[in-house]
Amino acid sequence: MLRELIKILRSSDPLGEMGKQFVEMLDITEQTTLRAGEIVFEGKASPEERTWVYKQDVKVNKLERLIRKRIIAHLSFSGNSLDLPYCLLLISLVKDVERIGDYAKNLAEISEFFHGTLPDDELVAELRQIRSGVEVAFAGLAEVLEQSDKETALNLIHEGAAMAHRCDLLVTKAAHSSYDASTTTAVVLATRHYKRIGGHVINVLSSVVMPLHKVDYYDKDSVPEEYKTQH
Repeated sequence: MLRELIKILRSSDPLGEMGKQFVEMLDITEQTTLRAGEIVFEGKASPEERTWVYKQDVKVNKLERLIRKRIIAHLSFSGNSLDLPYCLLLISLVKDVERIGDYAKNLAEISEFFHGTLPDDELVAELRQIRSGVEVAFAGLAEVLEQSDKETALNLIHEGAAMAHRCDLLVTKAAHSSYDASTTTAVVLATRHYKRIGGHVINVLSSVVMPLHKVDYYDKDSVPEEYKTQH
């Protein structure tokens, strides 16, 4: 279904305009995630940086509402009823991207209580790897959607699932570390926010390999046989 949706979103009709707005949401949330990571890991926690992140979140929220409004208007015309499945898929994708924006903002907000530098140790090294994994998956997201690339989508989904497991283990390690309260909170929150950002990236990727009613719920049994054999 995603391949058909992409074709529709490339058209010059109202759904095509929504497609451009969805791509804009992807770009904004990716840039926000990158900047939030710089704030947490590189100490770029100036008021200007945080304000920039908040403004991007507002943009994403406005785009989500605009797309939803346009979808409702589009479906109000009886001749567009055949577009209903594609509109439902787009609403699902838009919501996941909006949530990424929220978690990126939450990530940047860690700097409001943690003003030091994260320790240079094994736990933070693991967190940096998680950050890198999420950013790499996000960087490939738009192209995977554009090409409806099932193989790459599956690879990224499996890597994302493994990353989520690493996040859970890291939270436990941080809870039992010798960190002070502020550092422990910063590491745990950063880990959880990256897990959620990665989770919503996986949700979007699932639209490439899953039927509409199972988008957001990856199930190997619903993947075509020719892709299962590669994983």
